[in-house]
Amino acid sequence: MSVDATVVWCDGRLVPAGTPVVQATDRGLTSGLGVYESLAVIDGTVFALRRHLDRLVHSAQVVGVDLPGSDVLRGAAQEVARTGGWSYGRLRLTATAGSADGAPGVLLVVGTPARAVEQVRVVRVPWVRNERSAVVGAKATSTAGNQLAARAARQAGADEAVMANTRGELCECTTSNVLLETDDELLTPPLASGCLGGVTRALLLEWSQEWDVTVREQTMAYSILDDVAAGRAGLAVSSTLRTLVPVVGLDGQATRPAALAQHVRELFDTRRREDLDP
Repeated sequence: MSVDATVVWCDGRLVPAGTPVVQATDRGLTSGLGVYESLAVIDGTVFALRRHLDRLVHSAQVVGVDLPGSDVLRGAAQEVARTGGWSYGRLRLTATAGSADGAPGVLLVVGTPARAVEQVRVVRVPWVRNERSAVVGAKATSTAGNQLAARAARQAGADEAVMANTRGELCECTTSNVLLETDDELLTPPLASGCLGGVTRALLLEWSQEWDVTVREQTMAYSILDDVAAGRAGLAVSSTLRTLVPVVGLDGQATRPAALAQHVRELFDTRRREDLDP
């Protein structure tokens, strides 16, 4: 199989990429009642699979989606990763709620090749993250708000939108956590801000205790981004596929690259190759 091919696993077996897989009455389709995880593949192995599956289980409990056992979930992800054979790839694992009359949902794993990202540009957007949302902390498939904010960012020539919460605090980006670089440390909003508990974010907080670097949680006003625009602070984002990358542009203006973030990225990349399922 070509390493550029899309690999699809659905409810127990590999299927051609164009195979219909969702019933018309599935609430994952009609109401957005579903959960998902995005995972990285490194040399044919899924990275941090245990942590991602733990979060998927939590999301499913919040949203109300039935999942098969962990052996099925793990086996499906590993089969797609092995079949794809990517040196660097992306898996999307999705589970839907099924129909209101009791028909089961679908479990779907889609794998594609991915590429490393070295830097990003972000913009501020007028929409906020609701830290009191019913699905806060869960990766639900109802992501229209994120998609519209991301589209606005692309239209502005950026890669990501950085958002506040309803209290006017720095929260997160549409598909990544955010970190502020000031002095000799990296600060990331706490989970109480309403941000998603990213797997990379959690590992950065844990692994930094082994390094000569401070990465810690801190509540910050959204207006702290003015310091980034003025060159008094740096900014970085973290996610499963990006790992940790510096922000080099804010609202269309060049910003100071977060040099500490680049150093931490190198430490992180080395550490994750030593332990692919931390």
